[in-house]
Amino acid sequence: MLPDTEVVLRFIASALVGLAIGLARRHKPAGVRTLALLCLGCTIFTIISINTGLSNVDPTRVIAQIVTGIGFLGLGTIWRYGGKPTGLTTAATVWTTAAIGVLVGLGMWVEVVTGSILILAILYSKEPLIEAHIEDRGI
Repeated sequence: MLPDTEVVLRFIASALVGLAIGLARRHKPAGVRTLALLCLGCTIFTIISINTGLSNVDPTRVIAQIVTGIGFLGLGTIWRYGGKPTGLTTAATVWTTAAIGVLVGLGMWVEVVTGSILILAILYSKEPLIEAHIEDRGI
């Protein structure tokens, strides 16, 4: 069982990371509150799974269900307009934010910081690298 102070620290860290990621998407369907709640919810479920104190409980089963459930949530953010899918970045952001929430719940701080920095760098980048490279070469 985790000490109460560690649980509170993980909840606060999760909410703050979710808020930071959400700020990068504040004008999109999944914005600040959505991503903060999503990250916190994943942390809560992860802590529930590791904090049961029962010897016959496998915490990875709960984490696996988080991945599945978030996949369906992300799928709901993808729409088709004129045959072109939209919302793929929102779906990917939902999925990766959930992964960060699980990492926070597990207390994997190096992975949390590294993953969060990479997610934020990607979301704050102005134009995709591949498209910029193709346009520069005149392809």
